[in-house]
Amino acid sequence: GFVEVNPNSKIPAMVDRELGARIFESGSILLHLAEKYGMLIPTDPVKRIECLNWLFFQVGGAPSLGAFGHFYKVAPLKIEYAVDRFALEAKRQLSVLDTHLADGNLYVCGDEYTIADIALYPWVQALAKSYNAATFLGLDDYANLAAWSARIADR
Repeated sequence: GFVEVNPNSKIPAMVDRELGARIFESGSILLHLAEKYGMLIPTDPVKRIECLNWLFFQVGGAPSLGAFGHFYKVAPLKIEYAVDRFALEAKRQLSVLDTHLADGNLYVCGDEYTIADIALYPWVQALAKSYNAATFLGLDDYANLAAWSARIADR
C-alpha cells in the first residue's frame, strides 16, 4: 500500500521502478529526479551546494507558510496570535528570498533555473493565490520576489 511508499502516509511520494527505490517528500523527489536526469541542478560543486541550500531553505521553512495559510484562511477559529506568529515568519522568509534575489540573481541560484526555484515558487504563489494573503503580508513590498515570480510564470 501507500504507507510502504511513504511511511508518513502523505503525498508526494513515488517509486523509481528502475532502481526499485521509494522516494518521498518533495525535496527528496526533486533532488532524485534532478540527479537521475542530469538537469535542473548545477554540476559545479559550489553552485550545487548553493542550490541545495535554497532547496532545504524551502523544505525547512514551508511548514511555517502552510501553518500561516491554515490559521489565516482555513481554521474555523481565528486565533490572532497564531496568524500573527506565522505571518511574521512568512514575512521573514519572503524578506530573506527578496534580499537574496536583489543581488542580481534571475533565479534563486543565479542565472540558472533549478530545483530550488521549483520548490519555492508554489509556496510564494500559494501565499497570494491560495491563501489570498497578498495584501495582509504586503507581498507588493518584495519587488525582487515579484520579478522572480513573473519570470517563472513566463517560463
